[in-house]
Amino acid sequence: MNKKSSGGFVRQAAILAGASLFVRMLGFFYRIPLTILIGDEGNAFYSSAYQIYAFALTLTSVFMIATISRLTSERIAQGQYQNAHRLFKTAMGFSIILGTVGSLLLFFGAIPVINFFSDDGPFALFFSLPEGSVYAIRAVAPAVFIVSMLTVFRGYFQGMNTAFPTAISQVVEQVFNVAFSLWLAFLFFDSANPHSVRYAAAGATAGTAIAALSALAVVAFIYLLVSKSLKRRADEDTTDFKEKPITQLSTIIRTAYPMIIGLSIISISGILDIGMANSRIMASGAFMDDEVNILIGQFTGKFVLFTTLPVSISMALSSAVIPEITASHVTLDEDAVREKTNLALRLSMMISIPAAVGISVLADPIIAMLIPLHPEGGWLLRYGGVSIVFMALVHVITGVLQGCGHIKLPALALFIGVVIKIILNYYLMAIPSINILGAVISTIVCFFVASIINLVFLRRFTGIFPDFKATFLKPLSASLGMGFVCFIVYSLLSIISPNAIATLGAIVFGFLSYVLLMVLLRGFGERELNAIPIPYKIRRWLNP
Repeated sequence: MNKKSSGGFVRQAAILAGASLFVRMLGFFYRIPLTILIGDEGNAFYSSAYQIYAFALTLTSVFMIATISRLTSERIAQGQYQNAHRLFKTAMGFSIILGTVGSLLLFFGAIPVINFFSDDGPFALFFSLPEGSVYAIRAVAPAVFIVSMLTVFRGYFQGMNTAFPTAISQVVEQVFNVAFSLWLAFLFFDSANPHSVRYAAAGATAGTAIAALSALAVVAFIYLLVSKSLKRRADEDTTDFKEKPITQLSTIIRTAYPMIIGLSIISISGILDIGMANSRIMASGAFMDDEVNILIGQFTGKFVLFTTLPVSISMALSSAVIPEITASHVTLDEDAVREKTNLALRLSMMISIPAAVGISVLADPIIAMLIPLHPEGGWLLRYGGVSIVFMALVHVITGVLQGCGHIKLPALALFIGVVIKIILNYYLMAIPSINILGAVISTIVCFFVASIINLVFLRRFTGIFPDFKATFLKPLSASLGMGFVCFIVYSLLSIISPNAIATLGAIVFGFLSYVLLMVLLRGFGERELNAIPIPYKIRRWLNP
């Protein structure tokens, strides 16, 4: 694979990863004051609604990003610009129908679903949802319709190998999400009324719908700016093969349904964690309703929030890798497929392994620094930080397998992992001394199993296996050294300074030590550094 191709891939991945990182950081500024306002109990209502909303998106729209990205890149690689543009129109019509149905079902089905899965419902010993979530579910329902159109635009642009529209729309979406979600949550919160946290949680989810609308406006505007050139390119297409809309719709469905299954498994996994925690921890007989909600809030509002920040970068890498690997796969450039796969895995592990170690070592200080009014929950991060590595592996390898046309395999790996997760949740969370930690343990095991299976599939069906030393061993060695530095620096600084200063100092020294150790181990590869927009002298120092 030539350096230009490699650099293009990494630049697209870097744009998406940079936007994703910025969005997640904004998410911290959003969830932290939200948690301060509504507490861990309110987080349980918010997170329950959001997981159900995420599941609705999985069934109606999220799969469109990877599907349209892959199918568009295939047609452009073959010079079929008219078919690529027709595909966009077909997908948009199909997505609008799905989004309309999804929004209506979510709004009108909220009360029946919550009542059915209540503490008095038929599955109460296995699964139940907090009753206060119904308001938040209804408030976020319109977002399903909006996102159905948004994802088609994003998938189309990514399929054309341009990450800018997706990146800028993600940033705008999160800015609006932070602003409106916090404002509406504050508007509906009443400290004199303990039940107002459920209305505040609904206000927060309503902000999600407003934010999605702003992102849709951005990508639609960008599309209008380039629509004439896209139409002109389609009109100049001289290929004889013209796809019919019904054929394209069939192709979309065939391509999408394995992705829907895989994404649904992830989404259901999140719902199961909340629902099973609500029922199984209660079944232990050691906790009251509000105590269970607080534990669920710690899991969703702290463990999930902090671990998904680094994982989101791997998700951006997997999104960027699909069209690139698809194009190389279609043109039978297997060397390019192999190089891009190893590149994506190396970048992912360089980020996720030190993040896992750092979060585990500094779990309690980080939460105490960011959420001082609700500092509980650090123990979940301390034990569960390693899940970041396995989740990142699953996301990146899923992108590679999908790009090579093996769409069903990642879904199978995740299904096996989730089955194990359900069994562990059922038994572990009913043990009083383990309680919500059972969800953390089952998450680690679930993604560990799925990542191992995915690595086997990768080797079996593509002949690719990552360079173990460069991908895993060097980042792990540097990260362990970094973790030791973080621990020592925090221990010393905490004696003479407040927690926030000690934590920030440990993070800074930890980052510098990681970079230094990676340089000494020659862990930074030339291809990664050449494609990253940093000064030449720094690149030369990082890779002497």
